[in-house]
Amino acid sequence: MRTAFFIFACLVFTTKLFGQGEEIGPLTANPDIANKKTVLPMKAAAGTFDSTFIYFPDTLNLPFFDEFSKDHFQKYNATYTDPGVTSDKKYRILDNGTLLPIPNNVFLTGQQTYRRTYDVTSNTQTDANFTATPYKVGDLSSYPVNYVTTNLYPPYYIYDTIGVPDVSDTVWIVDPEYFQDSATQFFIGLNDPNAYWLDNYAYRNYRFAYQPRSLGVVTFDGLDENGYPYAIGTTLTNYADYLTSKPLNLAPYTDADSIYFSFLVQPEGFGDVPEASDSLVLEFYAKDLDQWFRVWSMNGGARTPFKAGHIKLSDPKYFKKGFQFRFKNYGALSGSLDHFHLDYVHLRTNSQYNDTLFVDFAFSYPVGSLLKTYTSVPWDHFKNNPSGKMNDNFKVDVYNGSVVPANSKDGKVEIFYNALFEGRDTLYAQLLCEGDITSNYQPRKLHTSYHDLSTGYVFDNSKPGNYQSFDLLATATVQYSNLPQNDSTTGVQFFSNYYSYDDGTAEAAYGPTGSQARLAIRYNAYEADSLIGLSMHFVPSVNDVSNKLFVISVWANNGGVPGSLLYEDNVFFPRSPIYSNERNGFINYYFKDTMKVAVGTTYFVGWRQFDSDRLNIGLDRNIDRSSNTLYSVNGGVSWNTSSIPGSVMIRPIYSTGMDAELGVEKITPQPRVTAFPNPTNDQVYVKVENSEFTGLEVYSIQGQMIINSDEAQFSLRDHPQGIYFIKLNGIPGVVKIVKQ
Repeated sequence: MRTAFFIFACLVFTTKLFGQGEEIGPLTANPDIANKKTVLPMKAAAGTFDSTFIYFPDTLNLPFFDEFSKDHFQKYNATYTDPGVTSDKKYRILDNGTLLPIPNNVFLTGQQTYRRTYDVTSNTQTDANFTATPYKVGDLSSYPVNYVTTNLYPPYYIYDTIGVPDVSDTVWIVDPEYFQDSATQFFIGLNDPNAYWLDNYAYRNYRFAYQPRSLGVVTFDGLDENGYPYAIGTTLTNYADYLTSKPLNLAPYTDADSIYFSFLVQPEGFGDVPEASDSLVLEFYAKDLDQWFRVWSMNGGARTPFKAGHIKLSDPKYFKKGFQFRFKNYGALSGSLDHFHLDYVHLRTNSQYNDTLFVDFAFSYPVGSLLKTYTSVPWDHFKNNPSGKMNDNFKVDVYNGSVVPANSKDGKVEIFYNALFEGRDTLYAQLLCEGDITSNYQPRKLHTSYHDLSTGYVFDNSKPGNYQSFDLLATATVQYSNLPQNDSTTGVQFFSNYYSYDDGTAEAAYGPTGSQARLAIRYNAYEADSLIGLSMHFVPSVNDVSNKLFVISVWANNGGVPGSLLYEDNVFFPRSPIYSNERNGFINYYFKDTMKVAVGTTYFVGWRQFDSDRLNIGLDRNIDRSSNTLYSVNGGVSWNTSSIPGSVMIRPIYSTGMDAELGVEKITPQPRVTAFPNPTNDQVYVKVENSEFTGLEVYSIQGQMIINSDEAQFSLRDHPQGIYFIKLNGIPGVVKIVKQ
């Protein structure tokens, strides 16, 4: 029995050893758009084009301008009853002469069939093949249908026996491969001048670019329009995302009209650094030649501020009705990798070679939380403790795209509840301009300001219920004419049953590395209460770690670092990362047997992992709360504060009124055993929390006891390299130690 136990333990706790610390990695899927299936033009269902649409694009006129603050992607959501819809029904099998469809109840086969006659008198048999009949057989997997003349036969055999009365049998072929079928292709012309783009493979977002000049960019990576890799689990590189304009009418223009094409582009941002061999490419389409021509490209590299591209259209082949342009990226196809970010795409007349100003005043990011430190807290915690909880460091990022200073006016943040106005806070002009005494935004500059909202509006804590949400609208303006849609930004303030630092979206995968590494996130709660679990947002990364194991841990505070364990999973019931492919798709990991764990106002939540691999918890890189992220690689003896900016997406779940229904019970802290250093080549020290040390035993991987000691330390110097297990007297479970 003991041998079987140690075989099981070896399978559970086998580790890879490599450098210990913390690291981040890229995403291999985009939870923000995964599962949002979008039907693109001419994209048929598997095996048939039946009931799909072919869309004929409309033609746009100049100027063409998109700074991606709004969604200008064409939607393909036509229905069969829409005005202007036409259709074409095609049949699979046609009569070879009349080209009319054969009846539905006719079945045929491509294999030779025959009549077999057996003479019982002479004991002989003869076969007479059926004559083939030619038909036109079409492939219904694509439109238009290609028909091929095919010889087909009756789908049966006939067996006659001469000399035996009434013996004539027909044997039918089971599931003959040729039968009548049909598919209907639908057609509709697009007519939406507010939609500029024919495809949506690239990802419009507010979060991946670093210091963008306005709300919204389009990001190019290795994920398709549904947020999944083009070629998962490979090292292939090729063209991935495309962003294709609708046709434009350039027939009325010539070179004398000074048509210029401008845009802004940034590599990496908050995403993955594209290699030098990766690139973003711009192509122009010559309608009469039916050919795309490369006119610009940019190689990968580390993050820079947004740079302008500026190209004059002078070749006569482009001055046609039906001109198009498209961007495409070359990079890895296996995930959210090799990022390029595009903004302010502008095609217009009467420009010049240095006209790349993109004069606009704009918010760069959506509005943040009005709460101090957190993006969400339990509603009952706020209701009981509203004083001093409003944000005294509210961040605002605005960009002045003018070449001259722009005079600021006071801005505001308005709060709405169920669409009804609740209140407002003022964003003072001088602060918006970073303390400029003239209240002027300096030219061509991002202005980051922080505002004390703690003495203004306070969320109404008299509202009933366990969950609440408030809509937020921030506004700031300048004196010069610009794009008004960028003078405001929105957000939502949630109150739920958890505390959170993050905005619900991950830009990277994070985790400590090293066998038995620990991750702990510090929370300073509004009041003491009880937890029932952790809500975690794991994200797929390059290496699949969904089969790796960890145990949930909750620690008390010990002078700003994790102290005694308040809860830890049983080592024989570990957890694994579970992915949820949707925005805000957190998985709730409840404590064993719906237990309830009492915590004070400061505590830590996280895990202890078994293997060395990074477990790929989501990291929100737009909100930096890294000072609350701690990790340990020496058994919890010492803790390091994370040096990687961002917010780890682990949220403590608080008990609610549902606890009585769930049968949640309060628990006392469990014994906790750690051994260090691990790996070791000599001495091992054992630490016990929440229990008394009464002795230990050390077993080899073969199940043999090699040490029996009354002291909380021992030496493996004289034992061979390998895996050993420590069993403490009176404490369930074992601790694995590696001898190097």
